[in-house]
Amino acid sequence: MFDQLRARLVRQGPSLLRLPIKLTPFALQKQVLQQLLGWQFRHALAEGDLDFLEQRWLKVEVRDLGLCWFVTVREGVLLVSDNQQEDVSFSGDANDLILIAARKQDPDTLFFQRRLVIEGDTELGLYVKNLMDAIELENMPAPLRIGLQQLADFVEAGLKEGGEEHSRAPASC
Repeated sequence: MFDQLRARLVRQGPSLLRLPIKLTPFALQKQVLQQLLGWQFRHALAEGDLDFLEQRWLKVEVRDLGLCWFVTVREGVLLVSDNQQEDVSFSGDANDLILIAARKQDPDTLFFQRRLVIEGDTELGLYVKNLMDAIELENMPAPLRIGLQQLADFVEAGLKEGGEEHSRAPASC
């Protein structure tokens, strides 16, 4: 019974969260995202590993949640915006992006399955994809790492139980 409930939550959770997330003011989303990204990438920023994003915009879209953010680096600081002309775009469903972040799915695999869509500047997209591949979970702050791993385990088990149905929501940005 728990397995069936988990599978339903994983499959339908994003649609249930779509409205409350859409009602969340962008200023709050921006503050949380910049804090989390700055926290996660502080070493990479300090070492110049994200210089490829300097004055260039990465669009990140979570299709099934109807969310979209634009990320850049300016003077060694990650910035988030709600509307920019992107140089490269990454889009996927929430469950897939969670699995990528937790290193439980390979971005290349999802790309070739058309579950992760990358559009725009090919070279910049490759840099971003390589950055995704290079993220080491042990460098992540413990509360973030533990929460992400638990959420990814929940999603992974729910997808297995639910038959891994992946819908293609229309673009929202």
